[in-house]
Amino acid sequence: MANEIIKYELKDKKVYQWELAAALGISEQTMVRRMRFEMSEDKQWELLALINEIAMKKEGYIDT
Repeated sequence: MANEIIKYELKDKKVYQWELAAALGISEQTMVRRMRFEMSEDKQWELLALINEIAMKKEGYIDT
């Protein structure tokens, strides 16, 4: 399956795809479509960093 690490981190960090999409400034539907196909390694690292940032904000470690 495509983007397994992204899917795993979303679940592990309790971040929803719509939250990731909002942080990227795209619609949830666009995010879902992008997740269907394997992204480049650079893009995956970018999204992993963003997922971590969202999770830290949700837990109150970073001010919004």
